[in-house]
Amino acid sequence: MSSFIPDQPDDNEAAGEMFATVKPLVLASASPRRKRMLTELGLHFRICPASLDERPKEGEDPGDYVCRIAEEKARTVGVNFASEWILAADTTVVLDSEALGKPRDSEEAVTMLCRLAGREHFVLTGFALYCRRESFCYVDRVATRVRFAPFGRQLARAYVRTGESLDKAGGYGIQGKGGMLVAAIDGSYSNVVGLPLAEISALLTELGIIEIRPSRCKPAHSG
Repeated sequence: MSSFIPDQPDDNEAAGEMFATVKPLVLASASPRRKRMLTELGLHFRICPASLDERPKEGEDPGDYVCRIAEEKARTVGVNFASEWILAADTTVVLDSEALGKPRDSEEAVTMLCRLAGREHFVLTGFALYCRRESFCYVDRVATRVRFAPFGRQLARAYVRTGESLDKAGGYGIQGKGGMLVAAIDGSYSNVVGLPLAEISALLTELGIIEIRPSRCKPAHSG
């Protein structure tokens, strides 16, 4: 049986942190981007990546796919954690109803980027929150429309050489050098990075898993 001590750092440690973690939280992902986004909010959590077959089913809708994989990740990790709250996510890029996952090699990354150049696509992230003890499982998805600037194969190859492409859906990272490929977005920016923070932070707060840190501002001196 695991125990959890509520997040109560001293004032210096809590400075600049928006949230306190009240209930035990586990991130079912090895993504450094997801880890960084949650950490920057002040959340404290364990990391336990899920290992499963992420191949889509024949004819599976991309939106259904990201939700299914997110839920499977959460439930897989939850087998080893009875009382913890498991947060999992899966992100894919969708072009003309076709899901573009992580490229297998540099050539496939270049091909993906050239297909996306000058066009609009959607970034879908499915996320799941699961707690085995509470018999609770919530699954949802968020979509963001992204438009790429026009560019040619030479620029695509130059970007792939930076090393950003191979571990990212669609072959690019908007938060890195890949941001220069993006002309416009409509919707959640953090969703394109890999985790829709507005929706997830609202859900965690509503369930009492995290809470907003109270302000400790000193009263102004009169006189």
